[in-house]
Amino acid sequence: MTDGTSGADTPGTPEPATIRVLIADDQLLVRHGLVLMLGPEPTVEVVGEAADGAQAVDLARRLRPDVVVMDIRMPVLDGIAATERLTREVPDCRVLALSTFDMDEHVVAALRAGACGFLPKDISPEELVTALHVVRSGEAVVAPRLLTRLISSHVTAPRRPATPAAGTGPAGVLDELTPREREVWRLIATGLDNTGIAAEMFISPSTVKNHITALFAKLQVRDRAQAVIAAYEAGLVRAGERE
Repeated sequence: MTDGTSGADTPGTPEPATIRVLIADDQLLVRHGLVLMLGPEPTVEVVGEAADGAQAVDLARRLRPDVVVMDIRMPVLDGIAATERLTREVPDCRVLALSTFDMDEHVVAALRAGACGFLPKDISPEELVTALHVVRSGEAVVAPRLLTRLISSHVTAPRRPATPAAGTGPAGVLDELTPREREVWRLIATGLDNTGIAAEMFISPSTVKNHITALFAKLQVRDRAQAVIAAYEAGLVRAGERE
């Protein structure tokens, strides 16, 4: 008999925590498809389904999911407005937006509203589960090539804002950054993860993480997705640029 305190007969690696997921999509077929897709995954539990953004916010308040898988276009309250409310009212809940490629501008708006990333609706079950774990961990799910096209089409190309007053906006913060922070920001915007940035700059991943923490505080952004958008708006990088 054991008292549960000895590790002699138990594995040393704890099982991953179950991710509580709320699915928000106005199409019943899509919701059921996502439920069936996630059903066999032991680390994911679908705790609720919402047919519009308002219902998603209400259910998130009551059920406290870890992640809301949020469609962009929904009646009553769309996914962008719902994401803004969730970011403000249920800050511990992360939002993963789903979209089709012909809705690029809505995805950028969702990222600005506080979504932690986005995926196309034709992703595989494995990709969706991986994305849920990444978002739950506090990182953003960003497809660099798609994000570059999004920013090029809907942030950089249509309108270049007037030069902001000193110290305001993404461009105004450039002078406040150290050379290392500026370089880390540029590399984030070209799609590199922390390991890639560390290799590129010949520094340790822990040092990269420290730079990113300071950088996000100065930019007043929540995650990598918002940092990438800010980099394009500031003119730090241009569409298609990659080392």
